[in-house]
Amino acid sequence: MSVPSPLVDRIAQATPPPLAGRLRGLSDRSIAWIFIGPTMVLLLAINIFPLIWTIKLSFTNYRANRPNAPVADLGIENYVTILTDPDIWAAMQTTAHFVFWTIALQTLIGFTLAYLIDRKFKGHGFWTTLILIPMMLSPAVVGNFWAFLYQPQTGLFNAIVALLTGVSPSSFSMLGEVPLAPWAIIMVDTWMWTPYVMLICLAGLRSIPDYIYEAAEVDRASKWRQFWSITLPMVLPFIMLAVLFRGIENFKMFDMVNLLTSGGPGSTTEVASITLKREAFEKWRTGYSSAFAIILFVAVFGLANIYVKALNHIKNR
Repeated sequence: MSVPSPLVDRIAQATPPPLAGRLRGLSDRSIAWIFIGPTMVLLLAINIFPLIWTIKLSFTNYRANRPNAPVADLGIENYVTILTDPDIWAAMQTTAHFVFWTIALQTLIGFTLAYLIDRKFKGHGFWTTLILIPMMLSPAVVGNFWAFLYQPQTGLFNAIVALLTGVSPSSFSMLGEVPLAPWAIIMVDTWMWTPYVMLICLAGLRSIPDYIYEAAEVDRASKWRQFWSITLPMVLPFIMLAVLFRGIENFKMFDMVNLLTSGGPGSTTEVASITLKREAFEKWRTGYSSAFAIILFVAVFGLANIYVKALNHIKNR
């Protein structure tokens, strides 16, 4: 039998009798809400107020560098301008290119690594830890690290390509040439976040009961048949979950692109977040950029909801 601590006794004695009586009549659920309620109110205030303020600014011509200038109500003019601007659609197309290829490569490589590590070969713990290192690094560190590797004269990447192909290391620049710059960023993002996808897929693989494979062995199902009929269907919800998380994050990709190319050369790697930053903090079109931010939010939120419904349908099969 546990003995009440002196601290608990002091708290009980210090509680006013009317309040103590009311607290005794509360259910566990009510007490839980008392504790988490203030935190939830604070989180809602932190998230909801900026969103409401952004929506309000999106209908105006407000500029943050001119806070005292007259503010005109433009209605939906900002939204119409954005949706009919070819530069905005070019940025969205670039974003879609990044999202598609990063997700495709990260899913394919991540699932393959998870499948190999799940075999539990000798030293699999060491290799798992080694693979996870890129995910633990700061994006700023990764961006500067790969910017150095991509240097034409002194970078290790160009030296390895030259060793394998025989071309001169200084004959090409991964970050300075239009055809290569997008793939340079895709490679960095894939290198950094493939371990994240691998972890989710590995959790899915290890959630499959062994007796299902044992039953398949009794039925003389081949390894290939087991993979397509057992492994892949049961891991598919985990793969889709990884795709959802990485899709949302890559749609908002900013730091890696900003550190490596800043949207260049030209506007080859100018994703939506880079365009938003330039409108908001270089051109100081705060109202316009607020409308663009709302459009991006609605796009991500809508696509994520559609995807979640598909994910739930897969899980309930």
